[in-house]
Amino acid sequence: MTEAPNPVPGLETFPEVKARPVPPWVRTLIFAFEVVFVAGLLIWWLTSKSLRDSKSLWVLFLYCFPAEFFIATVPHEPVLLYFAKFYSPLTVALVSVAGTVLTEVLNYTVFKYVADLKVFRKMLASRAVRKTVHLFNRAPFVALWVAGFTPIPFYPFRFLVVIARYPLGKYVLAVITSRAPRMYLIALAARAIRFPDSVILIITGVLIVVANVPILRKLFKGRGRAAASDPSL
Repeated sequence: MTEAPNPVPGLETFPEVKARPVPPWVRTLIFAFEVVFVAGLLIWWLTSKSLRDSKSLWVLFLYCFPAEFFIATVPHEPVLLYFAKFYSPLTVALVSVAGTVLTEVLNYTVFKYVADLKVFRKMLASRAVRKTVHLFNRAPFVALWVAGFTPIPFYPFRFLVVIARYPLGKYVLAVITSRAPRMYLIALAARAIRFPDSVILIITGVLIVVANVPILRKLFKGRGRAAASDPSL
């Protein structure tokens, strides 16, 4: 009997290690805990002024989870600018990288759970996805490193590493080696310039708007099409 061909070309480059399967209910429980954990941290951050004004490194560490979870709901850079006024750039970078790495592990496991659901399997086997994965597999580590170090949106690569079955260890290594120098340089610049809190708030607002522009465009386009198709509107 021959093995069924892999639906995504290039995936055979990263063979899965055979392990004892985790029961579905355990995977679901872990998935729910991870999502609730990050959502709870985000709500805590948004509703607690004392937390937002805190100078504790634990705050910097915990902020990494909502800032780096899937498609970030809050920008990460302003917090680096804020904490760089009180700690050395190296300390800020190391604490932030530690939190970021743990968050990326969560991203990997959460999306792996979602990608294994039947409703997503056909979508992930589409021609466009196969082409994207094939392109990514040409130089996966380089692609991850460039996206992690530069302002290129990183969230698409969180999905790609799972679809392409890129090893978690190599993914974490790419995150550490790209994000650490990036965060250090941001903290170093902030230490030298010492941005006022008002400027940091403005930067935060601008980054939130920029990050949500694609979503707002799709929303307005969808409403425009609905209005065009319904003459009563």
